[in-house]
Amino acid sequence: MDKYTIEGTPKTPSISFDLSSGVLEIKGRSIPENSIEFYKPLVDSLDKYSGAAKAATTVNVQLEYFNTSSSKCILDVFKKLEGIHKGGSAVTINWHYEEDDEDMLEAGEDYQAIINVPFKMVMVAE
Repeated sequence: MDKYTIEGTPKTPSISFDLSSGVLEIKGRSIPENSIEFYKPLVDSLDKYSGAAKAATTVNVQLEYFNTSSSKCILDVFKKLEGIHKGGSAVTINWHYEEDDEDMLEAGEDYQAIINVPFKMVMVAE
């Protein structure tokens, strides 16, 4: 399996992880009924990927909203990426936020302070 994909719904983000190119994208809203269950396959894919990570791994996160339980799961995903980064893959997390969304910018900055991986704050024009 070279690609892990989940179609987005009104409550869950779309997730696209191309293991062959090392590009992970998470977009949309994240308010699933069970965040741990929703994110577990992605965490498992990252475990699998970490054994044969590409030289560079790019992560694009463009969430319009996420709830508290999702924030913990997103942190778990970032911790897996931190391990991959320590293992030698140049991981970059691009945190997209809308120009007037201070909360999403702050959330990205909070993750940036916790995770030892290069973060880029990317403002999205509406």
